[in-house]
Amino acid sequence: MSKKSNRPITKSTNPEPQNKLSKDWIIWAAWADRITFDDIKRTTAKSEGEVIKIMRSSLKPSSFRLWRKRVNEKSIKHLKKFENSRKILKDKSYKKSLDS
Repeated sequence: MSKKSNRPITKSTNPEPQNKLSKDWIIWAAWADRITFDDIKRTTAKSEGEVIKIMRSSLKPSSFRLWRKRVNEKSIKHLKKFENSRKILKDKSYKKSLDS
């Protein structure tokens, strides 16, 4: 029987590593879109800067650049930016429903 969590399931070809304190889990979580740096810090006590250092040392240079570009473009990796973007989306959809 698997434990249910409140977190949405991240669809990935790579399954989640079992040991949440391992470097493999940090790399997996850093690539996952729905796991924020705050979540990683709560789980592993690694700051965003430490995660970036781990990614830089573990990935090929081209993969690291691709990951950094992806993280910078996605507001979801930073919880405050994600919450603000959700708020903006809700406001826009609310205004559209009023205009109709």
